[in-house]
Amino acid sequence: MGKTKTSYVCELTPSQTAQFKDLLIPKGWQFDDAPHALWRAKGQGATVIAYESGKVVIQGKGTPDVVQFVLEPEVLGEARFGYERELAEVENPEMFTAHAGIDESGKGDYFGPLVIASAYVDERTAAALLDAGVMDSKRIGSDKRVNDLCEVTKKTVRGQFSIVPIGPEAYNRLHGKLKNVNRILGWGHARALENLLEKVDDCPRAVSDQFASKQTVKRALMARGKSIELQQMPRAEADIAVAAASILARAEFVRRLQTLSEEMNVKLPKGASQAVINAAREVVAKHGRDALQRVAKVHFKTTARVLA
Repeated sequence: MGKTKTSYVCELTPSQTAQFKDLLIPKGWQFDDAPHALWRAKGQGATVIAYESGKVVIQGKGTPDVVQFVLEPEVLGEARFGYERELAEVENPEMFTAHAGIDESGKGDYFGPLVIASAYVDERTAAALLDAGVMDSKRIGSDKRVNDLCEVTKKTVRGQFSIVPIGPEAYNRLHGKLKNVNRILGWGHARALENLLEKVDDCPRAVSDQFASKQTVKRALMARGKSIELQQMPRAEADIAVAAASILARAEFVRRLQTLSEEMNVKLPKGASQAVINAAREVVAKHGRDALQRVAKVHFKTTARVLA
C-alpha cells in the first residue's frame, strides 16, 4: 500500500463538522483558531483544521488513526482511507499507464500570471504520487501544502515535467492579439506539452480539462507533438497526471504572485473579489494606471471597476 499517509482532506456538511468536533472534545484534543477556519484541534499526533468552506484537513503522524477510528466510522460512515489507489485502479486503470497531464492556474485570478504545467507519469510514479497525497490543487487551501506537494511531485516524476508561466505583461499582449482566453490556453497547453516531449519523446497521450476544441491545442503543437493522442475530459483533475500538473502550476502561480506583491509593495490577493479591487486601486495610487499592465489581466471587468 506504500508508506503511511500523514495527510487527509475531505468535505463535511456543517452538521458533520460539529459532530466531528464533539467527538474530539472528550478525547482531550486542544482547540484554537486558524485563518478562515471554524476551529483547529491538536492531539494524538495530528492536527485537524475545519474550514468555513466545509473542507477538513488532517495532518500529522496520527492521521490514519484519526481518520480510520473516528472520522470514517463515526462521521462519514464509510471506509476509504488508504484505499485511494485501489479505488483508482478499478475506476480509472488508464491513469496508471504512461501519459502526460496538463493543467493551468491563474485563469480566474485578476492578479498574477497564467501558468500552464505538464507532468509525465507511468505506473510507478502514478502510484507514488497518489500515495504521497497529490490531488487537484483546487482542493487544497494551504499555499504551503501546495508548495510541499510541488517539491514531492518534481522529485517523484524525476524532472519529467514542464512549467510555462505567462506573466501579466505577456498575457495582456497575447490577449490583445488573440482576443480569446481559450486561444491563449491552447497555445500554453501546446507549449507545455512540447517542452515535456523534449524530455519524454515517446509519451503516447496527454490528458487535460475540456476548455476548448482539441483543434485549438492541435494547431498550436509543433512537429514533436503532432502525433500524440490528446484527450480532453470534464473533471480531468481526477487523473493523477493532471493533478500533478495542477500542483506544479499553482505553486508557480503563488510564487510569482508573491514576487509581484513585493515589487508593488501591495498585497495582491487571489481571485477577483472586492479585496482585489481595493488592492488594484492601491497599485494605481502608488504606481499609476499603467502599473496594472504589469500585475493584472486587464481585460477582466475588474479593471473598469478599479478605474471608475
